[in-house]
Amino acid sequence: MAGNNYDLGGPVANINVTPLVDVMLVLLVIFMVTAPMLQQGVEVNLPKATTAPLKGANEQIVLSIDSKGNIYLGAKNRVALDNLDKKLNAIFKARNDHDRKVYIKADAALQYGRIMEVMGVLHRGGITQIGLVSAPAEKKIRR
Repeated sequence: MAGNNYDLGGPVANINVTPLVDVMLVLLVIFMVTAPMLQQGVEVNLPKATTAPLKGANEQIVLSIDSKGNIYLGAKNRVALDNLDKKLNAIFKARNDHDRKVYIKADAALQYGRIMEVMGVLHRGGITQIGLVSAPAEKKIRR
């Protein structure tokens, strides 16, 4: 075959993308399943409020206060009230974070005085940007 320019013994110039697509779809499914499980903090019953959703960085510092008044930093790290400002200042220093924002997720059954205690410790520690997290209120339909 003198007129045939095909070399049957050489490498194939086409890339088979089917295995790549298969792997990417599996990764997509894994991320879709695990993403809802990545909530920060302890499970608390949040009070209802009609406010705008939080806008900000993904790496927010969230303090959770359960119905018994226990304070948690992050997922399940219980923190004593007198050590709270020291731990937060160490986190801000390690992150080189100058905004120094803290969000508080407090249980709806918690007494207001406990939240004020925590906010007072934060303020004495130099943290003045404090946000209170609430669950979105149910919208009432007007007729």
